[in-house]
Amino acid sequence: MPSGTSFRGCDPSMEDMDIIRAYRERKHALCFRLLYERYASRIYSKAITMLHKQSEAEDATQEIFTKVFLSLDKFEGQSKFSTWVYSITYNFCIDKIRKDKRSRALFADEVAEPPDTIEEVPDEALMHMQLNELRYVLSQLTPPERTLLLMKYKDGVKIKALADLLGKNESAVKMQLKRTKEKAKRIHDRQFTTQSSNS
Repeated sequence: MPSGTSFRGCDPSMEDMDIIRAYRERKHALCFRLLYERYASRIYSKAITMLHKQSEAEDATQEIFTKVFLSLDKFEGQSKFSTWVYSITYNFCIDKIRKDKRSRALFADEVAEPPDTIEEVPDEALMHMQLNELRYVLSQLTPPERTLLLMKYKDGVKIKALADLLGKNESAVKMQLKRTKEKAKRIHDRQFTTQSSNS
């Protein structure tokens, strides 16, 4: 359906919450279709990033929108609709990763080093990596670690929002982010500093 199509009771120029209200009042499927067209590609993009398989990401997109559809009456607009959809997407994919046993734990606390001995890695250390280097580093991280970095630095999700999404307090998220950045830097330096010195 063309993105510029007008729907009865809904219009593509309307804000998300207005479309949701119109849907609740009229229960018109075409209003929900507009939300689907607006968010399906974003959900698929997140799903393929986390699940890595096109078929799984496509199936996940349909299942996630089913969850959104069934829960739409519960959405009160206390957060952005996009954040709410993101939360459902993230939790669905993490649950699937857990069930498929592709991740041993969700942001399991590391006990090898006390928090005060972990050196802070500046954000610039990640930002200055070449694209091919960054892809390699991300491929070596666990799905939860990779997703945490992408949410923080690609999507710009704030610490408070991350804490809400992950069901953790902000200090725990900051520490997990700190550890993940340190791990990413170690992977990068081990792979690419060694290559440079051997050139």
